[in-house]
Amino acid sequence: MAFYYNEASHTFSEYLLVPGYSSSECVPSKVCLKTPLVKFKKGEEPAISLNIPMVSAIMQSVSGEQMGIALAKEGGVAFIFGSQSIESQAMMVSKVKNYKAGFVGSDSNLTPDQTLNDVMDLLEKTGHSTMPVTHDGSANGRLLGMVTSRDYRVSRLDGNSKVAEFMTPFDKLVTANVKSTLSECNDLIWDHKLNTLPIIDDNNNLVYLVFRKDYDSHKENPNELLDNDKRYVVGAGINTRDFAERVPALVEAGADILCIDSSEGFSDWQKLTIDWIRSKYGDRVKVGAGNVVDKEGFEFLAKAGADFIKVGIGGGSICITRETKGIGRGQATSVIEVAKARDEYFEKTGVYIPICSDGGIVYDYHITLALAMGSDFVMLGRYFSRFEESPTNKLMINGNFVKEYWGEGSNRARNWQRYDLGGAGKLSFEEGVDSYVPYAGPLKDNVLTTLAKVKSTMCNCGALTIEELQQKAKLTLVSATSIVEGGAHDVIVKDKTNDNYK
Repeated sequence: MAFYYNEASHTFSEYLLVPGYSSSECVPSKVCLKTPLVKFKKGEEPAISLNIPMVSAIMQSVSGEQMGIALAKEGGVAFIFGSQSIESQAMMVSKVKNYKAGFVGSDSNLTPDQTLNDVMDLLEKTGHSTMPVTHDGSANGRLLGMVTSRDYRVSRLDGNSKVAEFMTPFDKLVTANVKSTLSECNDLIWDHKLNTLPIIDDNNNLVYLVFRKDYDSHKENPNELLDNDKRYVVGAGINTRDFAERVPALVEAGADILCIDSSEGFSDWQKLTIDWIRSKYGDRVKVGAGNVVDKEGFEFLAKAGADFIKVGIGGGSICITRETKGIGRGQATSVIEVAKARDEYFEKTGVYIPICSDGGIVYDYHITLALAMGSDFVMLGRYFSRFEESPTNKLMINGNFVKEYWGEGSNRARNWQRYDLGGAGKLSFEEGVDSYVPYAGPLKDNVLTTLAKVKSTMCNCGALTIEELQQKAKLTLVSATSIVEGGAHDVIVKDKTNDNYK
């Protein structure tokens, strides 16, 4: 006989947070949203943490390299979509990793005997106008000088002019020793009004470059999420089909964390994928898994070795899994049960495995509810698809700007690796739709607004951290009538057009 749950499953919209005591210290500016991204042992720090509890979905219409850069600037992580060739996905990951760094290895190098023509060819190839000159033209050769655009943009030079004739020689350069800290290097940049600072070893061999623009970027984005080399943190989606070829390419490209992209995670395919990664890389490569909706699914993936576990089936705005297959569960109920299982697992083993609520977020306050219910962070598709940085086209429909948004289970995505369990290499039926979402502008502005709401609500609950919110939160189910009561009602709401009421 089938197993029956005694209670109906619920969505986030069926819950509200009940305010708790807030001290005078509990103000949004003091709220910390840092949260673990990967599992860790009791008493230890996680290898990777998020500065904000938001990651972008593993979707063609959401997570490209521009999303990766923009979200890392705000403290989150984008998971570059895997339903593309291995080469193109690895290139996207590489672009995010190479976009910004503190200490940068030079990829545009010259010898003194090369010519201005060589300089222009290298400029066209790499796009970098600053070029170290080393004795052998390598990235780590003995530094002899530097070439910048101001050195070669003069009328007296012709294409055959030697680099040695117009470079800034070593004795005129300001340099720093490789033992210098990034802070010390930035001080030199500011004190000497430099754009680029070469970092050399004791034998004057070039080691790194430090750029002023990277310092400026950090000042503008103090919450940015960086790896140990001061590069942006980025994730990548993988599947349970070609992982043996895809994973090495993504690791080589610099992906900080992988995530198995699957419509249902309580599966031996996920265990086999994790087993292969562990056999080749041990714990060095971090990998999330999912999706699951109950205690059994969590425990299966925890035992399989997942570094974080995604929760949710069928709750996404473009997902039609529930209506096509009858599979799924209300997102709030799923998160509550899996969070309880996570806490029990932590008490039993001393290993904390973060969980990610994936799907079911309609309003900004749903993020706060997901965190209060036990999620460590949320994965968002529709939310991020609306922004300038998503990889889809911006169109004008009926006088309004929209962006295209389609599910990985749609024919447009053709992501058979995610949905085809028979190995036929095609989609038997769709589990996602093709749609439009209202264009919402740049990511930064929207994320700051959303997080302001999250922080304000946390203060209403007397919490300054996500962990404290989970301990103090009081949740209540609401009736259909009270949902109506919670919005604007019994009034005629004014419309705004070009800031004028009509």
